[in-house]
Amino acid sequence: MRRWRFAFGRRWFGYLGFAIVFAIACVLLSHWQFARREDALAEIAKVEQNYDADPVALADVLADTEAFEDTQEWTPVEMTGTYLDEDQLLVRSRPYGGRPGFEVLTPLRLDDGRTFIVDRGWVPTGEEQDSPDFVPAPPSGEVTVTARLKPGEPNLRGRSAPEGQVSTINLPTVADLVGGNVYTGAYGLLEAETPAPADARPAAAIRPDNDEGPHLSYAFQWLVFALFGFFGLGYALRTEYRLLNADDPEEQERAAERERRARAKPPSDNDVEDEIVNAALR
Repeated sequence: MRRWRFAFGRRWFGYLGFAIVFAIACVLLSHWQFARREDALAEIAKVEQNYDADPVALADVLADTEAFEDTQEWTPVEMTGTYLDEDQLLVRSRPYGGRPGFEVLTPLRLDDGRTFIVDRGWVPTGEEQDSPDFVPAPPSGEVTVTARLKPGEPNLRGRSAPEGQVSTINLPTVADLVGGNVYTGAYGLLEAETPAPADARPAAAIRPDNDEGPHLSYAFQWLVFALFGFFGLGYALRTEYRLLNADDPEEQERAAERERRARAKPPSDNDVEDEIVNAALR
């Protein structure tokens, strides 16, 4: 036991404390990845449950302009009204297929007087200016719209936008710009509109991918890293033991046995290749 007395010194207790703190950090990161996977699975479940459902009347889903439940995301809703083309807004910095561009928000004045914000799709940035070359106009007159519900986005500090544009789909901000009794609990991604517009509509939103991501594998990797910390501590402890007891006959005998076993191992492919090269050089 005296040979291991060095392991009870302050230095090695410090190493042990570091390994414990490292393991705790790895476990916490693992739990974080498990939580992210649960969130991803919850989002996938909402898409699978709501995306392909039959459209229902907007008033049957949202009781008032501020109503929205997280479980209602992607639910198809149907409404009838008139597009307020003059109050249309562009959302900046929206990539689509690797290209920069804008999303087109067009208010829809419903028959009951309330206004619902419809995201009609994406248009690219102009060839010579930081704005679209062309924004397809919505259908004029009364139109029936089918859209999928989405929650509004947070308002980012320090992000500004020129007139007629917004930096995020922050529905209270959009409501202030549009005016009137605007739905601020949710907006809609356009699925269909009747009658169809005279020009091709902006590029439609893409169906969400049902890939949960690498969170599960990352979670297990962090657990493995936590174990590696203790394995590394044990390896360092054993190495120092061998160095401090190199003059001990028993340790010398064990060292000789390790060397004998190493020599008895069949040569690796790299060893064979090195021997061939050395022979050729000789």
